[in-house]
Amino acid sequence: MARLNIVTYPAEVLETVCEKVTEFDRKLVKLLNDMYDTMLDADGVGLAAPQVGIAKQIAIVDVGDEHGRIELMNPVILEESGEQTGPEGCLSFPGLFGEVKRANYVKVRAQNRRGRFFTIEATGFLARALQHEIDHLNGILFTSKVIRYYEAEELEG
Repeated sequence: MARLNIVTYPAEVLETVCEKVTEFDRKLVKLLNDMYDTMLDADGVGLAAPQVGIAKQIAIVDVGDEHGRIELMNPVILEESGEQTGPEGCLSFPGLFGEVKRANYVKVRAQNRRGRFFTIEATGFLARALQHEIDHLNGILFTSKVIRYYEAEELEG
């Protein structure tokens, strides 16, 4: 698998509303595999296509729970409820962490690598990661939602 270059802010693609995926082919499968390896290599729990310079509605999330690797093409949040506030970082903003308020529950409809639709429901950290990656596909950066930024000392320990 190829390790892709992670695009960092202020790259224009990060604030672009991405195009829908219409072709579910070998090229997409290779991109998904490369994105997953890139995400793991960078110690991330999510990666969206614009973060590797591709303005397509493609994202991968793996928070290390029973869901494992979740691949999302053309994801849409159908329902959200509750509230959680917690720390977030982003591979496109190395070393920057902030407190972000998000829904505690989400129900997301997306397509898999073969183009089949599926629905996933998530709470807590997985819900946060899904919302963060879906925001990327709509050109929304976590920095626009930060309540306050963390100092380096707060993150140690």
